[in-house]
Amino acid sequence: MADKVIPPSTTAEGQPPVSVYPGNEKQPIPSPIDPYLERRMLRKIDLHLIAPLWILFMLGFMDRINLGNVRVLGILKELHLTGNKFNIALQVFFVPYILLEIPSNIALRKLSPSTWIAALAFLWGIACMCQGFVHSNGGLIACRFFLGVFEAGFVPGSAYLMSMYYKRHEFQKRFSLFWCAGLVAGAFGGLLAYGLVHMQGLSGYSGWRWIFIIEGLLSIAVAIPAKFLLADWPEQARFLSRKEKNALQLRNSQDVGVGARMDRLDSTAWRRILTDWKVSVGALMYTGVTTSGYATALFVPTIVNSLGYSGVESQVHSIPIWIVAAVVTFATSILTDRLRHRYAFIMFGVAFASIGYIILLCQGPLAKPHHPQIGLSVRVRYMAVFFVCTGTYISQPVAIVWLANNLSGHYKRAIGLAVQVGFGNIGGIIASNIFQTNQSPHFYVGYSVSLGMLLFGGIMATVLAVGLTMENKKREGGERAHRLHLDQHELGNLGDDDPRFRFSL
Repeated sequence: MADKVIPPSTTAEGQPPVSVYPGNEKQPIPSPIDPYLERRMLRKIDLHLIAPLWILFMLGFMDRINLGNVRVLGILKELHLTGNKFNIALQVFFVPYILLEIPSNIALRKLSPSTWIAALAFLWGIACMCQGFVHSNGGLIACRFFLGVFEAGFVPGSAYLMSMYYKRHEFQKRFSLFWCAGLVAGAFGGLLAYGLVHMQGLSGYSGWRWIFIIEGLLSIAVAIPAKFLLADWPEQARFLSRKEKNALQLRNSQDVGVGARMDRLDSTAWRRILTDWKVSVGALMYTGVTTSGYATALFVPTIVNSLGYSGVESQVHSIPIWIVAAVVTFATSILTDRLRHRYAFIMFGVAFASIGYIILLCQGPLAKPHHPQIGLSVRVRYMAVFFVCTGTYISQPVAIVWLANNLSGHYKRAIGLAVQVGFGNIGGIIASNIFQTNQSPHFYVGYSVSLGMLLFGGIMATVLAVGLTMENKKREGGERAHRLHLDQHELGNLGDDDPRFRFSL
């Protein structure tokens, strides 16, 4: 298969010189980067990348979960959503959302990210707004389907785009800040729903309809300037000077080492991506964690309502839950980047959320907020919801970044993340079906399944950690060194199969 040996001095185009350790690996010789230039460059990247993506994700996530807000505000009665009709409307979103993740990320690689992402935001805003004008269950399902079509690819695409700008252990802080936009959407969505529901009767529309209309219009309005503000690929970044682009390329090459590229999507690359055990385990890990993520995102108002609060009170009482989760999630991201470690933080989040689910499963008979206590008090149950939401959102963004850190090469990262997030969103379908109206107020099935899937996610995280550790040991021992004897054409497209690449925990 291999017909020539790669000379020790050979480097990939654009890579820094290397020092050679016989029988082991090639490591880049660090080249100094002007600290002032680096800080200025990162500020520009944050402004043109994190800021617009954060706003788009907040609005997109709000459009995605606002059906959970209006559930307690009259939509069930007005559209005659009896039985499991509401749950079907929730889960239909995830069908195109899962199927279109990979095509969306491939399109993102081939097109201008600013154009692709802004167009998606504009179209999902239209789909959200249309929900405010439906008069039947069928119309609602159609709108939710197209919402899934247009939101597909945004999260893995954003993660992919960000990962091409930031070093592996400065990425988590940025991605978790981005992820906090979803938590802010939960808080702001509840507050906005509380305000918009008072538009009841305006122009003949119910209050819940105005929630869809206004929130959809917000996405449409923001999508237009996003086209001109959002960064494209690093080599196309007009806001960076030539010197800053060179510094960015040098930083990235020093971060992952020599090689580990995948810039061609041929049959061999497809095989390497789709048969990579890391991608499969990462997808299963994310499925377990994201089931709980969607359970909280879609049903926090319902869960709070089940504690005895009214529909409007449930919106207000859901706001602090999201705020606390956002603060803890961002604080965790700073710590995980500083310690250069992911696995333990995922397990901490799993354990913390599991405590909340166990409390909710053991809550006993219902206690009303202003009535004598029966079983656990409302305050304890309410605290358990904080535990569930906070623990889940500690784990969820770290799971995505951890896999991104261990996938190298343009196409490997693009498709690997799309598979992880796409397959992982099967958790959304699961979550959409486990909180049935007839199981209120205890939702034993919902809490039990969410807990079980969360623990499954923790088990998969452990499998990934053990596997990465073993693979690093094999590479340190030279067991993968034979790949360096591949011809240059194949060696230059190995991605993280390149034996000089090291995995991180």
